[in-house]
Amino acid sequence: MTDRMPALYLGHGAPPLLDDPVWSAQLAGWARDLPRPRAILIVSAHWESAPVSLSASRAPLVYDFGGFDRKYYEMTYETPDATWLADRVTAMMPASEPVHQHTERGLDHGAWVPLRIMYPAGDVPVLQMSLPTHDPERLLALGARLRGLRDEGVLIIGSGFLTHGLPFLTEFRIDATPPGWSVDFDAWAAEALARGDVDALADIRHRAPGMPYAHPTVEHYSPLFVTLGAATDPAAPGEQVIDGFWMGLSKRSLQVA
Repeated sequence: MTDRMPALYLGHGAPPLLDDPVWSAQLAGWARDLPRPRAILIVSAHWESAPVSLSASRAPLVYDFGGFDRKYYEMTYETPDATWLADRVTAMMPASEPVHQHTERGLDHGAWVPLRIMYPAGDVPVLQMSLPTHDPERLLALGARLRGLRDEGVLIIGSGFLTHGLPFLTEFRIDATPPGWSVDFDAWAAEALARGDVDALADIRHRAPGMPYAHPTVEHYSPLFVTLGAATDPAAPGEQVIDGFWMGLSKRSLQVA
């Protein structure tokens, strides 16, 4: 019998995450503690596209970053064919929300960087789904439609960053002191997640401290709502598996049942 998988929201980091022994160890340990997935469906902040779009199985990676060491552009992450999962996702969507199946787009760094750490053998099929909107209600509904995949052994992941005010960072070291706006937003979000306050989490513009610096744009926050929507009960507090900061940004990550 296939284990029912949880759903995750994680910070994916830039490619240098791959050389950070602390965060890499946290992600690898998290993956070891999970039931082994039959497949992974991941929604990354770095693919905003409507209607819902799906990546092509076994297509080359997307190197959607600049200014890093050449070695990161030479990395690969080959995974088994996930066409069957694309067919399942397509079948779960209502006629009012058509799905576009790409024939050439592979995984972007919001997907392959953390997965290269969590499942380094590349032996789990991976499908990436686009982020079609930033409306929390619509994303919760999208996650709810996908919820049944968890009973089929599919690990659903929303990949973003709990704070992402890149324009406002002044230090770019992995161990940089986090700015006040990042600390304040992280603490507020931790409390809201702990009490399952989905309404507050959906209204960061009016309720969260540290705004708009923590999220001048919301694409790294929005995947959280796909994860919460895929939860058995979106308002039930999940487990905050990873916390702390990386380059001053909150790497707080969540697992929901």
